[in-house]
Amino acid sequence: MSSSKVYFTNMRTRVGESLLGKLDRLIVKAGIKEIDFKQKYAAIKIHFGEPGNLAFLRPNFAKVVADRIKALGGMPFLTDCNTLYVGRRNNALVHMDAAFENGYTPFSTGVQNIIADGLRGTDDVDVPIKGGTYCKVAHIGRAIMDADIVISLNHFKGHEMTGFGGAIKNIGMGSGSRAGKMDMHNDGKPEVDKSACIGCKICTRFCNHGAISFGADKKAVIDHKKCVGCGRCIGACSKNAVSNNAGSSNEALNCKIVEYTKAVVDGRPNFHISVVNNVSPYCDCHGESDAPIVPDIGIFAGFDPVAVDKACIDAVNAAPGIAASILGDREHTHKLPNGEDHLTDIHPTTDWRTQIAHAEKIGLGTGNYELITVK
Repeated sequence: MSSSKVYFTNMRTRVGESLLGKLDRLIVKAGIKEIDFKQKYAAIKIHFGEPGNLAFLRPNFAKVVADRIKALGGMPFLTDCNTLYVGRRNNALVHMDAAFENGYTPFSTGVQNIIADGLRGTDDVDVPIKGGTYCKVAHIGRAIMDADIVISLNHFKGHEMTGFGGAIKNIGMGSGSRAGKMDMHNDGKPEVDKSACIGCKICTRFCNHGAISFGADKKAVIDHKKCVGCGRCIGACSKNAVSNNAGSSNEALNCKIVEYTKAVVDGRPNFHISVVNNVSPYCDCHGESDAPIVPDIGIFAGFDPVAVDKACIDAVNAAPGIAASILGDREHTHKLPNGEDHLTDIHPTTDWRTQIAHAEKIGLGTGNYELITVK
């Protein structure tokens, strides 16, 4: 398999030049100008960060990318989809509040925030997945599919279920509506917490299969024989009374995320930027961020999300671990040909290789890359 080009710059700066200037130079060298942005909508897929977490990307990075796209004639916007879990980003109102709280406002980035799957997380598009083996159709936030171009701006970190979070996870899991997230996370059917259900019947408006009824107690009941597991009722319930009852294996989750990513980028120009700093051991969906596991490394960019992710993985695993982090608590029993496997040491029940291998299998990209340093 031929290799993809990945461009890299470290975090060092000289007097008179900022890291933001280096970022702009990096993405230009990596070829962002090759994309025809003129009068086209460009979705910058980002994670706004769960309030309380301080590892998420600063909005300054997003402004650089947005400014470059505008200079090339494009119409960029920042976007993410609502979360499946209960938190500060599970509907568009609190999600926008969280984004503003973390500094993502039109005043700081120069562009608008759009929650791609709408107010309740139910505004999605069913997108066929070419080569999908776990999923045949992906439920993607409508605003992301309405865009002409997709740019992923990623904070690379560890992840408790997938081993790492990079471009693939930001696009695949992050672009899934609440139904899509249900699809990726869950192999079962949703259940109703009757103590939380208020009998409002809003969930029935979103069930296309007549699977929801109400008993004498005026509480919702889901008929699993009729339910197809789409998860739209989860998004519709403002009381969080509906939830998934069985999770996918980590291996299946990784593969589903890959397939959702392919659904998002297939047939459209796409470009990927990953910032490897504050490499926390857990997802930015947490309301806290543990100490970084390795020193700040740099920024990677390219057209192949798989190659960009693999370059980030290799750089993190090659870096010295920080003892005053979760790595100091772990037994370092996982090895790679060139050193330790920090990501597996942190989360031994995960295997990040599954994500790369499945991405190559279905033609999303390649883990083989040529690293080009931009000074």
